[in-house]
Order: sequence, then structure tokens, then C-alpha cells
Amino acid sequence: MSVERKTLSNFESLGLSKAILRAVSAAGYDNPTPIQKAAIPALLKKRDIVGIAQTGTGKTAAFVLPLLDQIANTYERPAANTCDVLILAPTRELAAQIHENVRLYGKYVEMTSTIIVGGVKPGKQVRALSRGISVLVATPGRLEDLQSTGAISLHATKAVVLDEADQMMDMGFIPAIRRIMKSLPNKRQTILFSATMPKQIRSLANDFLHRPEEISVTPASKPVDRIKQSVIAVAKADKRQKLVEVLNGQEFERAIVFSRTKHGANKIARHLENAGITADAIHGNKSQNQRERTLSGFKSGEISVLVATDIAARGIDIGGVSHVINFDLPNVPEAYVHRIGRTARAGASGVAISFCDVEERDLLRDIEKLIGRAFDVEGEFAGEAAMAETKQRANGPRRNGNRAKPAGQARRNSKPKGKANNSRNERRSDSSQGNEGGQRNQPKRRRNRRRPSKGAPKAA
Repeated sequence: MSVERKTLSNFESLGLSKAILRAVSAAGYDNPTPIQKAAIPALLKKRDIVGIAQTGTGKTAAFVLPLLDQIANTYERPAANTCDVLILAPTRELAAQIHENVRLYGKYVEMTSTIIVGGVKPGKQVRALSRGISVLVATPGRLEDLQSTGAISLHATKAVVLDEADQMMDMGFIPAIRRIMKSLPNKRQTILFSATMPKQIRSLANDFLHRPEEISVTPASKPVDRIKQSVIAVAKADKRQKLVEVLNGQEFERAIVFSRTKHGANKIARHLENAGITADAIHGNKSQNQRERTLSGFKSGEISVLVATDIAARGIDIGGVSHVINFDLPNVPEAYVHRIGRTARAGASGVAISFCDVEERDLLRDIEKLIGRAFDVEGEFAGEAAMAETKQRANGPRRNGNRAKPAGQARRNSKPKGKANNSRNERRSDSSQGNEGGQRNQPKRRRNRRRPSKGAPKAA
């Protein structure tokens, strides 16, 4: 159900404790975002929440602040191998950033927190869990691994957050989420945040949330509206060189380049480095330590261009990203919105440039349909005439139910043939009208070879 809310202009009016307000003030935040105004009062009342909000709207603080407030007011040391609050995220990067926010906002609260993700050895994580944790941030795979060994039990968990639920669905985590949810106590607070609400996520909410309050907040200025978007037609083979030209021609603070594949991301990063542009790639094949070093270098400015696959599309929240470049257009149009949402954060403006080759035009049309605008594509699609000719040949006139043969082949087949050849071709044609395209179905003909009599001498 939805609830009417009065306007709340600052964090003090939301009912947060002094320890939380002190941390928010130290972080430099004065006024809550729309999703924070709507969600924090409801969560302080321990209501279940379904939040529909785009990335960059401040939704992490919308659930972290009230949960930390509850811990501050009723703190008891958790038992060993248990946690009070569980926050699930789809990617290591997003989990790391949520944990960073937990530590930032909880710096004046008596509590403990840790993060458990894949890609690193579990020993340190197991030792942290053995002491009992107030706030546990985890990815589903590693959480289930540690549950199976007894390193963590969720029987005493009081609240659970499913962040970026639709991305967890896209990554195939929904079965794992259902197993994890069934291991939690029936009496708990459940919070679900998602950028979209497909049927599977709605079903998940119906199954595991109790009379949730649904909060859907559209920012006064959507991130897409503050981003200057453009599309450049470029041949696939020329994309890397075009990327160098674009980056050298732009004044950018930090840029994220999105590649469709991990191997492609590595090649792009190497090409930029060879061209004198500091760059590094981040994707699922990199170890957790490698990914953390790359992100740290990008945040500090040591790396000016981050080349990423879609695994990082919603998991990167770094200020000062002035440009997003889609080296490859995404297969799913919604991913375009999430990609370019890495720029224009916190009310700033940004630039999004997309490369499109002739084979990606259908993907571009899907994006245009989703965002409700058509792009003026810069340049011409290389190979467009060749593709049109190929399609025309493929769909050209037919003769007797078959496609017309090329002229050369037709001339070869029109040569006069002798009677023997004609009769042999007819037999071949007859024999190919059966199963498996050419195997003979006709009964074998007995040869009229005369067998030698028993008394006849054998041939030498």
C-alpha cells in the first residue's frame, strides 16, 4: 500500500538518533533525497518496504541509516556466528560500497560490521563471523558457502535487505535468494529495493514480505535528463581508434568505458595504455584484490579511464565521473540507462557517448524505444550497402520453390549432357528422395553374375 507523507526538509525531522545525525553531518549531507524522506520514517517503525528507485537516488542511505538507528537504540552484542542485520547485494563492488557506507554512517554507533564476498580466501571472513556481527553485507554465493560450513547462521537475524533485486534476478541469484530467505526467522523486517519491478521480483516480495509499504520515487530531474547523450556510427574494427580520438578530444575528469565482453575490456584497456591514456579493466575474471586496486586507482585519479563490463554497471558509485562511453551497445536496453547513470550523480551533469556499428542498429532502436527519444547519429554506418545487398540476395527471387542460382552456376548446369549422364542423374535424383537427405531407399538389385559351379576351377 502507498501512504501520503508530509514534506520533511532535513534529517533531523526524520526521527534519527543523535549518533546517526552526527555521522550524516560529518559526511557533509544536509537534506535527504526523496527516497530517504519516504523510506526512513517507515523503516524506523519497522515496516517492511518495497522501494522502487533508480540508481543515484541515495537509496543506500535510505535503508542503512534507519537500520543503524535501531542498532544504536537497542544494541546487544550478537552471538557468535550470527548477525543482526543482513544486506544482500549482487556484486562484490556494490557490497563493498554498501559496507563502506555502513562504516561511514555507523562511526559513532556501538556496533560491528563485515563483508563476505567471493574472489578471496574465506579465512578472514570466517574469523570475523566467529565474533558475532551487527551488520553483515554479503553476496549470495559466498553467504551460502559459509552457511553450509556453519560459519554463519541466520536464525537470529532481525532485518534483511535485498538491494538491486532485479539485477540479482538477471544474474540468476533468485533461487539462492529464496533459499537464504527460508533460513531466516519468520519474525523479521524485510526491505527490498529494485530499479524495476518484473514479475519474478514482485513474486519474491509477495512471498517473503509482510504487508509491505511500497515506495516509488521519481527524482525531480532524472539522471538521463541531465546527461548529454550522443551516438557515433563507427565500424567495429575502428572502434578502439575512435575511442582514443574521442577521449583526446574531450575534457574529462574520469570516464567509464563499457565493453560487452571481459576479453574485449582487456583489449580496450591495453589499447588506451598504448595510446598514452591511463586505463585499467574491471570484470568478473579479475580477483577481488585486483578489482579493489583498480577501483582505488580510479577514485584517486591515478587511473583516468575505467573499462568495465556490465557487472559493474550498478556497482560503481564514484563521484566525478564526467563521461560514460558505450564501446559496445548493451543487449538489454535497460542496461543502457544503468550504464549512463554512472555519470550525472548528485545533481551534476554528464556526457554519454555510444558507439554503434551496423550490426548494432537494432539494439540502438530498442534503446530509443525505451527512453522515448531518437538519436541523431553522427557519421554513416560502414558496410550498410554491403549488408543490404547481402539481405537482398538472401531474400531474392526464387525459381520452382528454390532460390535463384548465381549466373555462373546456372551456366554450368545448362551444359548439354549425354544420354548416359541424364539417366545417371535421374537415378541419383530418385535415390535422394528418402530419409537423411540422400540415402537410397530403393531395394537392392541382384547382380546377374553367374556363380561358378562347384566343380569349376577357381580363377588364378
